[in-house]
Amino acid sequence: MTTAPTPVPAPAAADPSGGPGAPGTDTAPGTASPAAPPRAKRRPRGGAWLATVPLLAFFLVGFGLPAVAILTGAFTVSGDAETGAGSFTTANLTDSVQGAYWTALLSSLKLSALTALIGTVLGVPIAQAVLTSRFRLLREAVLTASGVLANFGGLPLAFAFVATLGNAGELTEMFHLTDHGWSLYSFTGLTVTYLYFLVPLMVLTITPALEGLRTQWREAARNNRATTLQYWRYVALPVLFPSLLGGFVLLFGSAFAAYATAAAMVGATVPLISRQIADALSGNVLVGQGNLALALSLDMILVAVLVMAVYLPLQRRSARWLS
Repeated sequence: MTTAPTPVPAPAAADPSGGPGAPGTDTAPGTASPAAPPRAKRRPRGGAWLATVPLLAFFLVGFGLPAVAILTGAFTVSGDAETGAGSFTTANLTDSVQGAYWTALLSSLKLSALTALIGTVLGVPIAQAVLTSRFRLLREAVLTASGVLANFGGLPLAFAFVATLGNAGELTEMFHLTDHGWSLYSFTGLTVTYLYFLVPLMVLTITPALEGLRTQWREAARNNRATTLQYWRYVALPVLFPSLLGGFVLLFGSAFAAYATAAAMVGATVPLISRQIADALSGNVLVGQGNLALALSLDMILVAVLVMAVYLPLQRRSARWLS
């Protein structure tokens, strides 16, 4: 009876890279070989940042220098007329929140908040109706028109409303609006005018958020026997709330900074902070109130900073939900 020879395992081949089986290495069985060191990431070339130099230069000249001039002038009172020397004071800021200037600031805040709220309430249904429409041409036409109308303002907008809804406007005479107490040159007329570009701006702002609502959420709500109203109340609106609030803040900032339309249409009929700045710079009321105008501008900048401080976190939170 013969016995089969026992097979002898062949020796492991040496790995030139120093892995298992290489001479001089002692690797325990079942132990994975050490991972190769990660490759060093390529660093951008030193000249890549040069592409940002024009943008930084524009930002410095267009925003940095005027901001420094406003901040310096707001806390300065003119002294010697020949040398132009001045002294530090807080009287300009104190005067900017008193009397007619405080009234103008409150009026601007009221107008901006009201128009932003109405623009938000009107813009969301319009955007939703356009997105759910079966006609692609209608959607493209509305979004394109919204992009144009959102940037339509100033003297052309004032002229269009004066010719349409002014005291001798076409619609005013056609429907006898004057007999019902209508006046374009009032707070109400200015509100209607601002909505002309704020509603399209809201449509453009909220459309990406509405597109981010997932179909699965609506289907899940429908499977749980939720009505359309319940879906919007408990699912869609809570998700859209940061975007809605962010859009409201954006509309508020746009209305607060608007100047040319109000200046051309209502003049000094409606007190606005932007008009007070123009009057102080031009000396229509008092001569030598340039530093006071800078203090009023600083008040507007502070309001704008607060608006952006609210807007940016809301945009990040909304993007995180809808991404």
